[in-house]
Amino acid sequence: MYNMDGYLPLFPLKLVAFPDEPINLHIFEPRYKQLINDILETGDPFGIAVYIDSLMPFGTEVQLLDVSKLYEDGRMDIKTKALGVFEILSFDNPMPGKLYAGGKVSFKENDLKVPELIYREFLFYLKELLRLLNHPVDLVPFAVNSFSFAHKIGLTLAEEYELLTMEKESDRIAYLLRHLMKVIPVMREMEAAKKKIQMNGHFKNLDPLDF
Repeated sequence: MYNMDGYLPLFPLKLVAFPDEPINLHIFEPRYKQLINDILETGDPFGIAVYIDSLMPFGTEVQLLDVSKLYEDGRMDIKTKALGVFEILSFDNPMPGKLYAGGKVSFKENDLKVPELIYREFLFYLKELLRLLNHPVDLVPFAVNSFSFAHKIGLTLAEEYELLTMEKESDRIAYLLRHLMKVIPVMREMEAAKKKIQMNGHFKNLDPLDF
């Protein structure tokens, strides 16, 4: 098995896969069709390596769950689930005897402890941003973590990657809090401007001025 000695087949993509996230992929390149066919035989995981202008040091181990559709030309629609985060120690492109890349990786720790007060503040601001985005959600405490809505709150790819590299939940929550407190005032201003625009053209009841 690839991952017993910390060696994974690697699939570089311009995306960040967060732990426990379901990821659907369309596989069409010959090297990645070969990768998935090999995974189907072994049942081993593979790694999504983050690519931002160049290959980044961190990525996410993923498990293949299902091939949803197999096309006549060998293309595939697959469902996967992200597992843990790794750091790439060596990169072989391609792996010996394969079309696809691989590399030796070191799996990172994930310290889940976070002060309750900071966590509840995070939930408060997260709920407000989702409301402003017309995506209200009933957030269940402790069922939501730093990764749960990270793709939905306006982070850039580079910011998502920075979040992925953090090994402590408390650091990730603090990072997201700073982001939320920065973007929420902007979103509120946009909401107010939208309401003003919608009022244009309507008859207005204006109080008389006393001067």
